Amino acid sequence: MFDTMTITKAAGALIGALLFLMLANWAASAIYQVGSGESEVAEGEEGHAQAYTIPVPESTGGGAAAEEEQIDFAALMAQADVAAGEKDFGKCKACHKLDGSDGVGPHLNGVVNRAVASVGGFAYSDGMVAHGGDWTPEALQEFLANPKGVVQGTKMSFAGLKDPQDRADLIAYLETVQ
Repeated sequence: MFDTMTITKAAGALIGALLFLMLANWAASAIYQVGSGESEVAEGEEGHAQAYTIPVPESTGGGAAAEEEQIDFAALMAQADVAAGEKDFGKCKACHKLDGSDGVGPHLNGVVNRAVASVGGFAYSDGMVAHGGDWTPEALQEFLANPKGVVQGTKMSFAGLKDPQDRADLIAYLETVQ
């Protein structure tokens, strides 16, 4: 099936392709320069002027956390809608149950004000066990906004609820489920 001519053609094609890539890389390196080139300019010599510069304002160090507005969580909880929270729980149903049995995640019966990682028989991640504390409404609000950001190493793959009112509605609903 493979004779000498076929093997020679295949080897020639491979070597030709590699030679082409090597020459193209060499030509591109000669034409384009990556980086500012400041380190290549010897002392006393003038460097090349840039074609254009893009001004970048310096940040004040706060970043996105400083821009994020403070949430009046007590006011959100005061106007929380239990029915809307039950609807929002639909996003949680894939992993959590409310009948006392565990699914992919632990059951959420009585989760509000329950100790973190306290459901007996459920295999919590090391990050969740180390997190400790209680699931107060405020702690749930923070966790539901960004689970992986609050508890490093959690097995929970849910990205979080971005709307603070949705979180308050969900917590109000979970308070009713015992």
